[in-house]
Amino acid sequence: MADLQKFIDELRAKVSIADVVGEKVKLVRKGREYTGLCPFHNEKTPSFTVNEAKGFYHCFGCGAHGDIVKFEMDANNLPFMEALEKLAHKAGLEMPRLSHENKVEVEKRKSLYEIMELAVKFFERNLRLPEGQQALDYLRNRRGFSEETIAKFHMGYAPANNGLRAWLASKNVSEQDMGDLGLVSLAEHNTSKRTFDFFRDRVMIPIFDKAGRPIAFGGRVMSDAQPKYLNSPETPIFQKRRILYNMNYARDKAFEAKNLLICEGYMDVIALDAYGIGYAVAPLGTALTEDQIQETWRVCPEPVCCFDGDGAGIRAAMRSVDRVLPILKPGYSLRFLFLPDKQDPDEFLKAKGQGEFLKLLENETKPLKDILWRKYTENQVFNTPEKKALLEKTMKDEAAKIADETVRNYYIQDLQSRLYYEIGRGAKSPYRSEFSPRKSQKARTYYTDNNQGLNVRVVHSQKVLDEAVVKFVLAAMIYCPSLIAEYEEKLSTFEIKNPELKKLFDALVEIAAELENADFASMMEVLSQKGCGDMLKNLWEVQMLKTQKADELKLRDEIKMKIIEVQLQQLEAEISECLRLLETADAFSDEVYKRYESLKKEKEQLLNEQDAV
Repeated sequence: MADLQKFIDELRAKVSIADVVGEKVKLVRKGREYTGLCPFHNEKTPSFTVNEAKGFYHCFGCGAHGDIVKFEMDANNLPFMEALEKLAHKAGLEMPRLSHENKVEVEKRKSLYEIMELAVKFFERNLRLPEGQQALDYLRNRRGFSEETIAKFHMGYAPANNGLRAWLASKNVSEQDMGDLGLVSLAEHNTSKRTFDFFRDRVMIPIFDKAGRPIAFGGRVMSDAQPKYLNSPETPIFQKRRILYNMNYARDKAFEAKNLLICEGYMDVIALDAYGIGYAVAPLGTALTEDQIQETWRVCPEPVCCFDGDGAGIRAAMRSVDRVLPILKPGYSLRFLFLPDKQDPDEFLKAKGQGEFLKLLENETKPLKDILWRKYTENQVFNTPEKKALLEKTMKDEAAKIADETVRNYYIQDLQSRLYYEIGRGAKSPYRSEFSPRKSQKARTYYTDNNQGLNVRVVHSQKVLDEAVVKFVLAAMIYCPSLIAEYEEKLSTFEIKNPELKKLFDALVEIAAELENADFASMMEVLSQKGCGDMLKNLWEVQMLKTQKADELKLRDEIKMKIIEVQLQQLEAEISECLRLLETADAFSDEVYKRYESLKKEKEQLLNEQDAV
C-alpha cells in the first residue's frame, strides 16, 4: 500500500487538476482558483471551484469534493484502478505492480504488446506497397475511408504469403510468441509442423485495449471468399468476451456526447467515426456478452444497440435482450435502434448523411422493455384465453430473470399493464414489428379503394423452407460448425415452422457465437447440455453425414443448391400470382408490374448462381 500511495502522490504532483477537470468543465481563472458549472448537479450560476495549488476541487452547491483520482472516478464513472491507469497514461508513468505477480510474467506480457506493435507497423507498411494496392483501393473507394481515417485506425494489409512470419523472425521474435499471439498457426493435416501466417490477403484492422495497446486483429476479405471476417484467436492478452472494439477512442467521446453506440462490427464503428460520430464500439465476432455490457455501463448508463434492420440484426438484438435481463439494475439498461431498409450504418450514412442518422438516434430508439414485448407479441394473434395465459406466463418468466428486485417489480408492473390494455381487450397485438416479415408462405394481395378505381398492392411475405431442407442444413451446421457463420443470415430470411427445429437453429447460432473454434464433438456436447439431446437423436441426417465423412466443400455446394431450388419454386409462384393480377385487375397496376419485373430479375440471378455451383 505504501507503493500505491507513493504513486498517487506522484500523479498529483505531475498532473494538473485544472487540466483534468478542464476536459469536462469549462473553467474560468479567478485569482488563484478556477470556477465553472458543477458537472455533478444542474446549476446556472457557477459554484464549482478548482484549487490548483492545493490539488482539489469543491462545489459549494452540492458539496462534491476530491482530488484528481476522485474526479476521474466520479466524472467518468470509472473504477479506482482504471482511473489510475488513465491518469498514469496522461503523466507518462508506469503503473506499479500491486500484486505478487511474477516479474518474469509481467515482462513477458510487456514484450507481447511490443510484438503486436511490430505486427501493426508491418501491416500498415504493406498497405502502401504495390501488393497492397487492392486493399488500399478497397478502403478508399469501396469503403470511402479518408487517409485520416485509415491512419487513425492503423488499417493495413496482410500479404498472401508468409511475410509477417519472416519479418518478425528477422526481429528475433520466436515462433512460440507468434503462435501465442495468434499471428501464425499450423496448417491442417500438416505433418511438417511448419507454421504460416494466420492472416493472408486481408485488409487488417488492429484491435486495441482501453490503454491503446494493440492486442488482436480483425481481417476482412476483399472478395466473396469465406469467412468474410476473421478475428484473432484468444491469447494471453486478448479475451474477446471482455473487449469492445474502439473503446480506447470512444470512451472520452461518449462522455462528451452522454451516449454510446454498440454496433454489430468494427466496419460500422469506423464508418460512424468517419462521419463525426466517434462514440461507437462493437463486440468482436460474438453476441454481446455480460462483461461487455458492464463495460459500456461504466461509460454510459443506457447505451444504444445500433443494429441493421435485417434478420441478423434482429437476432442480435434478441440475444442482447437475453444477456442483459439478469444484470439490469436501477438506472442501467440498453436502448435499441434498427436502421431502415435493412441498411447497416455505413450504407445509411452514405445515403442520408450524419444529420439524418442523428435524427434517428434522437427519435427512433426503443427502450429494452419495448423490444422484450415485441419479442413475444409481434405478428401473434391472442384470440383465446389459453394464448393470452401463455403470453402472461412467458412474460412473468422473462421478468423473473432480473436479479434486482426493484427493477424486476417495475418490469412486472409494466408487462401486466400491457397485457391488460393491449392484449386483454383485443385479439391481435398492435405491435406487428416494422422490421419483422409476415409469417405466411404465400404472397398476400391487398385491395384498397383510392376513389380512382381498384388499387392492387402485392406484399411479399417471408418464405418458408421445406422441413427436409431445414434438417439437412442444420445437420450440416452441426457436423461443420464453420458453416453457421456462412448460412446464419441466409437461413434467418426463411420461416422455420417446426418449433423444435427453430429452437435447434437458435441454439446453434448462440453456441457458435460463444464457443471458439467449435468442432463436431464439442457442438454435440454443448447442444446436449442445452436440452437439445432428443432433437439430435431424431435428426438422423447428422449421423448420415458422420458416417459418410462428408466433405465440407461439397456440403457447402449442396446447401446452396437446396436453398436455391426452394427460392426458385417460391419465385415461380409469386411470378404467376403477379401475372394473374395483371390480367384480371380492373386498372393496370404499376406496383404489381414493378414487382413482376423485380421477381424476374431475382429469378435470373438465382439461375446464374445455380449454374455457378
